[in-house]
Amino acid sequence: MDLDVLDKILKDEPEYRLKQIKKAIFSDLIKDWNQATVLPSPLRDKLNKLCPLEIVGKIYNSKDELTSKAVITLDDKEIIETVLIKHEDGRKTVCVSSQVGCPLGCVFCATGQLGFTRNLTASEIVGQVLFWNRYLQAQKEKITNIVFMGMGEPFLNYDEVMKAIRIINGKDGFNIAARKISVSTAGLPEQIRKFAEEGLQINLAISLHAPDDDLRTKLMPINKKYPIKEILSAVDYYIEKTNRKVMFEYLMIDGITDSEKNARELAILLNKPLYMVNLISYNQTDKYKSSSKEKIDKFKKILKEDGINASQRFKFGQDIKGACGQLAGDDLSK
Repeated sequence: MDLDVLDKILKDEPEYRLKQIKKAIFSDLIKDWNQATVLPSPLRDKLNKLCPLEIVGKIYNSKDELTSKAVITLDDKEIIETVLIKHEDGRKTVCVSSQVGCPLGCVFCATGQLGFTRNLTASEIVGQVLFWNRYLQAQKEKITNIVFMGMGEPFLNYDEVMKAIRIINGKDGFNIAARKISVSTAGLPEQIRKFAEEGLQINLAISLHAPDDDLRTKLMPINKKYPIKEILSAVDYYIEKTNRKVMFEYLMIDGITDSEKNARELAILLNKPLYMVNLISYNQTDKYKSSSKEKIDKFKKILKEDGINASQRFKFGQDIKGACGQLAGDDLSK
């Protein structure tokens, strides 16, 4: 699906056609233009030829039936992954990818080990949301939340990500409230400051994962270019401009990031009113393993005792390689 081509196709059409088409795509969730009977037959034929709506993807469901992963094949045969999480409170969260692979090379992340192929277009990002809304339509449900926490660094594809967000948020798009959309970044100060000026109440999350530069650089090479102090300065600017809370994501990796010393240092670093910490139980790889429940509980207790607003993200989709840090374009049927 290429939404950009619509402008060319509709160049000689009445203005109301675009509104009809957006309703057909984002509300009616058509899969073929022939289903848009409000459109004249010649236009439907043209749209089917120049802007097909098919999205090629395989779905894998977790044993707990709360998580599903889709492996989507793009027009150039590149592979991306997107995840649907069904929460017990009724929320339906979709984790979208913004790049094919990722250039940041974080040592704990499967996507980071793939390397970088290319950025996704806004249409390819929106297509992931469309894919899951079509899937949920049969169950008379729809997506309630979007998180840009899939493959890639969203702020390295800033313009296309923002274009996609405006479609996802727009009344003539998916009409998902801005406060239900979150963007997670490894911490690119210039883009964080730019994000602060967008005028959207989108949630910002920072993948921190370490309380000091030495440890963070070992885990996340991008820290050499953008150390913690620079990131926090940009975050403070964002908060000053938006008065919104910022979530700091922190991976609990056994023997690496989970010591009492780490907790004390993190508490000092993030002791500000609109800072929040989300502890993430690491999804085990050959190189690292997750902290024990006891260590995570102790770590969280230290943060809370020191006045930090701390929560814990629970694991979803490990058995289908759909959990945080596991997305690597895997076709599980092979």
